[in-house]
Amino acid sequence: MAMSLVNIIRKGKPVVSAVRRRHFHRTVPAAVQVTVRDALNQAMDEELERDERVFLLGEEVAQYDGAYKVSRGLWKKYGDKRIIDTPISEMGFAGIAVGAAMAGLRPICEFMTFNFSMQAIDQVINSAAKTYYMSAGLQPVPIVFRGPNGASAGVAAQHSQCFAAWYAHCPGLKVVSPWNSEDCRGLLKSAIRDDNPVVFLENELMYGVPFEMSDESQSKDFVIPIGKAKIERAGSHVTLVSHSRYVGHCLDAAAVLAKEGVECEVINLRTIRPMDVESIETSVMKTNHLLTVEGGWPQFGVGAEICARIMEGPAFNYLDAPVTRVTGVDIPMPYAKILEDNSVPQVKDIIFSVKKMLNV
Repeated sequence: MAMSLVNIIRKGKPVVSAVRRRHFHRTVPAAVQVTVRDALNQAMDEELERDERVFLLGEEVAQYDGAYKVSRGLWKKYGDKRIIDTPISEMGFAGIAVGAAMAGLRPICEFMTFNFSMQAIDQVINSAAKTYYMSAGLQPVPIVFRGPNGASAGVAAQHSQCFAAWYAHCPGLKVVSPWNSEDCRGLLKSAIRDDNPVVFLENELMYGVPFEMSDESQSKDFVIPIGKAKIERAGSHVTLVSHSRYVGHCLDAAAVLAKEGVECEVINLRTIRPMDVESIETSVMKTNHLLTVEGGWPQFGVGAEICARIMEGPAFNYLDAPVTRVTGVDIPMPYAKILEDNSVPQVKDIIFSVKKMLNV
């Protein structure tokens, strides 16, 4: 550096110009990229630190760092009393977690996949969801049931289904289905602090996906209110409503359609129950068209509920075409990859449905 300054002075140029040039070459810091897995990990870490009543239990969550590494590092930091490995018995450890919540603790109960929550559904529905009502508001059950939900890859029918509609059907539960890292971080913190049982549906295929996160969303005080949807992309021709992984599919489809002059408004539900119907209605009143997208089965699904709500509400009179649903196929998930790909919504399916709806 000294030699370069000498050379500049010899050429009759002021030293300050070299300093200015050094500053000019500095680039703006890139936005922080955080994977969904790390966002969930941060949320649990901060809530464990914030409230000593919070603890995590489940299969392989402690010494193995979690089956999907979502709880990585937490056992070493908080020890056996706060991060608890359980036997392979969902009914058993879900029941322990519900009892702990009734006794004043705030458990996070991890299912290795929500397909296995079927083993514990009596605890989730009959014990957790109904107790506050049956005790006339005297006995809250502050518990979070979390883990991967929906279709994975190459694991066949018993490990590839979406439970959003199953659990959202039941009064007493809040059901959260986040998409990106910001959703996962802000909503999980809200779920842990909530005095009601919350079913927190993650997506296995999203764990390793990085998303940009703002400085605000990195704050320890950052929470996202449960029950509020987010408009991920503004548009004027058609409303696309989705949750979890398929929000990304909708955004990809919207980007393709925009090149053809079709502007899609993409709504990320974030929460299935309570559902933010008002945001959907407001959007439909603007676009006059509605398409729902989900990975679950069509019968009695999340899209079906949205259709019914729009039919019964003020937005119905604004529709210029019937509401269309894009869903998983009404079969158990096949094992072969080509069949699997044709059993869940793809970007091309969304594009096709939008064009058909708009007659373009």
